[in-house]
Amino acid sequence: MAESAECKVKELTKGSASGAYRVLMYGDMGIGRIIWAEILFTLIGGMGGAMGLFLRMKLYPSLFKSCGRKVVFGKNVTIRHPHKILLGDGVVLDDNCVVDAKGADNAGIVLRDRVYVGRNTIIYCKNGDIEIGENVSLSANCIVFSSNRLVMKKNSVVAAFAYLLSGGEYDLDDPTPLALQKGTCTKGPLEIGEDCWIGAGAKVLDGACLGDRVVLGAGAVATRPLPADSIAVGVPARVARTRKAAG
Repeated sequence: MAESAECKVKELTKGSASGAYRVLMYGDMGIGRIIWAEILFTLIGGMGGAMGLFLRMKLYPSLFKSCGRKVVFGKNVTIRHPHKILLGDGVVLDDNCVVDAKGADNAGIVLRDRVYVGRNTIIYCKNGDIEIGENVSLSANCIVFSSNRLVMKKNSVVAAFAYLLSGGEYDLDDPTPLALQKGTCTKGPLEIGEDCWIGAGAKVLDGACLGDRVVLGAGAVATRPLPADSIAVGVPARVARTRKAAG
C-alpha cells in the first residue's frame, strides 16, 4: 500500500511546518481552494446559533468533491481533504465531529443520503476508503477508521462509543519499532450489512464483516465475520441467537 499521509507528515516536520500542515489537512488541493477553506473554517467554523448553521450550509458545499442538498454542518466540525469527500442529501455532521479523507492515492469518503454523524464522532482514513450508506446513524463519540476499504450498507444504527476498524494493524513479526511502521496491515475490506445495530461501546475489528440485520451487543468485540440475522454478544463476540427473518 502507498505511503500514508501520516508518514509524509512525520518526514515533512523535519523541514517545512506549512508543508506538513498542507499534507495533513488538504493534500493535493489547489492553493486557491485551500485559502478559501481556511477563510471559511476560521470565520464561521465555530460560529454558533442559526446564523452559523445557515452560513456553513450555504458556503461549505463549495469545498467538497460533491455535496447534496440540505447538508447540516455543526460547530467546530473538522474537515480534512474535502476534495475527496462526497456528501449526499440531508447529511448531518454534528458539533465537533471529524471527517478526514487523507491519503496519497485513495478515493476518500462517501456519506450517502441522510447519514447522521453524531457529536465528537471521528470518520478517518489512512490512505483507505469509507462508504456509508443511506439512513445510517452514527451516535456520539464513535470512531470509523480505514486503511483499506470500509463499507456500511443502508439503514444501520451505531450506538455511542462504537469503534469500526478496517486495516490499521501492525506487523508483530517485523523488528521495526511499532511507531515507525505504517500501521496499514489488513485482513481485507470490512463490510457492515444492511439494517444492523451495533451497540454502545461495541467494536468491529479488521476483517470481522457483519451480515445483514446483525445485532452486536453493547461492549461486544467482533473479531471474526458474523452471519446475517445473528445476535452476537461477548468478548470475543459469539452468536447468542438468530433474529426472526423479515416477511
